[in-house]
Amino acid sequence: MHKSLPGVMAPALIAAVATLWAAGSAHAGLLIRDAQVLDAETGQPHAVDVLVEDGRIARIGTGLSTGQATQVVDGSGLSLVPGMLDLHTHWTPNTRPAALPEVANAYLDAGVTTVADYHQQPEAHAPRRDWLADLAAPSVHFGARMSTPLGHGADWADQATTRWVNSPEAARAAVQEIATYGPDFIKAFTDGWRYNNAPDNTSMDEATLTALVDEAHRHGIKVFSHTVTVERAKQAARAGVDLIAHSILDRPVDDELIALMRGHGTAYGPSLAVYEPVRVGDAPPEDPDTPVLQQRRRNFDVALANVKRMHDAGIPVVVATDAGMPGTPHGRAATRELELLVRAGLTPRQALHAATAGAAMVLGTTDRGVLAEGRRADLVLVQGEPWDDVTAMQRVQRVFLAGEEVTGPDASRPSANARASLPPRPLSALIDDFERADGRTALDTLRISDADGGNDRTWQSSLRIARPDGDGHVLSTHARLSHSGRAYAAVLLPLSRGSVAPADLEDWQGLSFQARGEAGSVRVEIRGQEGRRWAHEFQLAPGWQDYQVPWTGFAGLPPWRGDGDPPAWQGDDAMQIAFSVGGAPGDTAWFELDEVRLIGPQEGAAP
Repeated sequence: MHKSLPGVMAPALIAAVATLWAAGSAHAGLLIRDAQVLDAETGQPHAVDVLVEDGRIARIGTGLSTGQATQVVDGSGLSLVPGMLDLHTHWTPNTRPAALPEVANAYLDAGVTTVADYHQQPEAHAPRRDWLADLAAPSVHFGARMSTPLGHGADWADQATTRWVNSPEAARAAVQEIATYGPDFIKAFTDGWRYNNAPDNTSMDEATLTALVDEAHRHGIKVFSHTVTVERAKQAARAGVDLIAHSILDRPVDDELIALMRGHGTAYGPSLAVYEPVRVGDAPPEDPDTPVLQQRRRNFDVALANVKRMHDAGIPVVVATDAGMPGTPHGRAATRELELLVRAGLTPRQALHAATAGAAMVLGTTDRGVLAEGRRADLVLVQGEPWDDVTAMQRVQRVFLAGEEVTGPDASRPSANARASLPPRPLSALIDDFERADGRTALDTLRISDADGGNDRTWQSSLRIARPDGDGHVLSTHARLSHSGRAYAAVLLPLSRGSVAPADLEDWQGLSFQARGEAGSVRVEIRGQEGRRWAHEFQLAPGWQDYQVPWTGFAGLPPWRGDGDPPAWQGDDAMQIAFSVGGAPGDTAWFELDEVRLIGPQEGAAP
């Protein structure tokens, strides 16, 4: 009886993390009695019992016996819906891997149980999956990032985070390399239009995008795109992109685009929450009539109209919020997106479908987003009837992950959900001697680069080369500084894979290294979480010099953004060691680096 209730299809590739935690900690059984659900056949709400066993919905009906249930929940007066999905989130921007537990908690409290994360480098996916496996957290699907040189997403990141491609051959090669990390999808930054509020970035040509999508699909990887104009959306649809994860903002969509998206199966995730002129997480503007806000209002009016047109034409519309960007809080952005979809003209039921069944189908899932026997029991009890009023999704009472209550009066979450970050890990003395030919440090972490961002950005090249004296190899970095007032080029040596876990330096005395070069300024930094940085400035010479810097020689630097005092030394919060050069705008600089080591207590041995 009632074997299928509204919801969604399920993951082709489920982020194994939350599944592992749920399998180890779920109740032997759960029975929710007398909860209101929306019947898929009649379209009317009525009360049912839902029995969960082994993390899945075992039976839906009335008057069910407890079976193996060890928890019985009275759902009378509440509505039961599938956990929501958000297909566009950024979990850890601005050097905040420590935010992972708090972000997971925010999503669970909002009833979001599956997300797609667009932010970090693929090198961070495995350690983040491991971390999430110890938490109560949404199922997280990780995306790798591709753009063009100086394109959106590449204007601040190196190629460990966002691969730069500008030809079909480059796109295929990049997909083949990224596929080794096992990403759940690829985000392609295809459109450089900056909403008439900033200079345009470069855009990806259709041949490159077509090759990217074709190669990704050969590897079983979906492609979501950052596309915000009608003409670029037509290219994305012809290329076979699976989801346009932003609004079309420049003008109303036309019949040709509708036909292309329908013909190629391209879905639409309009990210209305991030385009709202004054977003739900924004402070009220001091001047509501600035040119930027006026342009945002015009863009948003176009976005709302295009959502309605797309939906009415049969294009799948899904919740994809851009959460984690300014003004789009994790979790709350998803419930706000429902409200904005209704404002655009969708019914509450259609909006709820966009956050459940519709989103799961686009993500390629098979076992969530729908209330049906055999499906994974990611369930949300809310006060009110969200199929008639989506604001009810702001009144979440209980959330269950695979039948385990994680939000609510009987919730159980692992202690890791309350931890600010991963425990610091000890290090061996040798950080890098540049003898590995695969671009990885002696710690087996992927070496990365860093520079000032923007359309006029510093360009640099770092190569492992043989030492002139024949004694092994060194890292040689050459840079052409931008004309920015903060131009710099840096080499970063992560102290853990993907810079996810902090390292403990407290039992060491300092840092030693060998270097030579020519630059206007040079410094070595210890970079920590939350943007904390400690730096030591030194002088380069054309000949090799040995440097030994005690921790007392490192001074705190002001935060990356905003005001604040420099941090005091924190030896258990090291994420990366960075060597950076600067100088006058437009200058060139070079440096070579070798034998980066921690000093004492015992050379070459972990403390």
